Amino acid sequence: MAKVIMIQGTMSNAGKSLLTAGLCRILKQDGYRAAPFKSQNMALNSFITEEGLEMGRAQVMQAEAAGIRPQVCMNPILLKPTSHTGSQVIVNGEVVGNMSAREYFLRKKELIPDILAAFHELEAQADVIVIEGAGSPAEINLRENDIVNMGLAELVDAPVLLTGDIDRGGVFAQLLGTLMLLEPEERARVKGLIINKFRGDKTILDPGIRMLEERGGVPVAGVVPYMELSLDDEDSLTERFDRKKRGDIDIAVIRYPRISNFTDLNVFEQLPQVSVRYVASVSELGNPDLVVLPGSKNTMGDLKWMRQNGLEAAVKKCSETVPVFGICGGYQMLGERISDPDGAEEGGSMRGMELLPVTTVLEERKTRRQARGRLNRVEGSLAALSGLEYEGYEIHMGRTEWERRDGAPERKRKEYPCVSEQEQKEGSGTPEMPALVSDGRNVYGTYLHGIFDQSGIASAVAQTLAKRKGLRTEGGLIKDYRDFKEEQYDRLAEVLRRSLKMEEIYGMLREARV
Repeated sequence: MAKVIMIQGTMSNAGKSLLTAGLCRILKQDGYRAAPFKSQNMALNSFITEEGLEMGRAQVMQAEAAGIRPQVCMNPILLKPTSHTGSQVIVNGEVVGNMSAREYFLRKKELIPDILAAFHELEAQADVIVIEGAGSPAEINLRENDIVNMGLAELVDAPVLLTGDIDRGGVFAQLLGTLMLLEPEERARVKGLIINKFRGDKTILDPGIRMLEERGGVPVAGVVPYMELSLDDEDSLTERFDRKKRGDIDIAVIRYPRISNFTDLNVFEQLPQVSVRYVASVSELGNPDLVVLPGSKNTMGDLKWMRQNGLEAAVKKCSETVPVFGICGGYQMLGERISDPDGAEEGGSMRGMELLPVTTVLEERKTRRQARGRLNRVEGSLAALSGLEYEGYEIHMGRTEWERRDGAPERKRKEYPCVSEQEQKEGSGTPEMPALVSDGRNVYGTYLHGIFDQSGIASAVAQTLAKRKGLRTEGGLIKDYRDFKEEQYDRLAEVLRRSLKMEEIYGMLREARV
């Protein structure tokens, strides 16, 4: 059996994902085959594996830290919220349907065989599995039929490290309160406490740590400092949404209510003079150098939201002078019309933003695939993308086609400079559409998540925006995003080695599942 250890938190966004990734990196550096696991993930940031299966991006990030390829067995259940009370349920990478919160709560215990099968598949490949919990194990209303916190720890016999977020205040109450609400057998599984996101002089904490250990009866396994890292976030609790400072080169990302896969823009954080701001109102939008419409879990609902609060009109006005780039749901919004005959989202049909000559029909069937190729000639403000190689993945519930206008014949592919025959032969887009669509001036759309992760494309965009303002990008070209993330993982591991009592954690692993 593989050795296991589990990271649980006192609340959402306590740092479980990064701690899991950091431990995976340390184990890899120390010569172990490590792998991440999260039985159930609720997030709108997802990824498509080589096999065309869907999983949460947090486990992809953790797999990268471990130096292994992402596999759907690392995240057998993914919940993608579609409303305040319901989610799309994805099991083993495949959509099984939409469920209300109550319906899923009543049925989730039926998924335990899928969870265990995925865990055992992963166990056959790894020396150590680092498991991430979700939310808090002390949410007593969810304890019954738990499959992601203490319920999972019991199923796989995992020792637990419990982490609290001191940056949000009340960390001693968080940790002690969580311990007090656990059942005795659950509390016995907690082998160490971690105080996360600490700013300042650690010695100031010492009296509190002594009292915490005395009252909780569990040793503190480390105090981890607040870290400024550029790694993928799991969900909409990201601190990125709070950044409002505008750089010399200002990228504004529309923050809809159901924004998804906003990690597509993380690559630009390498350049100090580039700001990536998430905006939810016209007043926040200002006069950016690039507007991005990211993915959405409810394209029609989020477009209505933009229409009602004035952002649609503001973005259309921006498109007259600066590039506007739509990805996945954002791409669908930029077209002439969106139809939903099967009720995949809200049903009916609605006018799009009318900035790209395409129409989209939403479907129950989800397109999931990785894609790569080379762009042909690109016209307009982002002409520097011409001839560049791209790589990414598609994940969408819609089919997009050329729009016929005024009864004229359908446009031919040759009329659109972003289409290349090489792209079509390599299967980079659907047979009808290319990987990148443009109006020939300022508006661009693609289904490809991760398209900016290619250093050439990201650098071309940054340099184009800088040139338009008479600036030079400091630090030269953007690094390949994979190389950049490798540096981030090593930084994370270095900080955790200094902050955690790694000998004690290795002792927990040695004693696990003996």
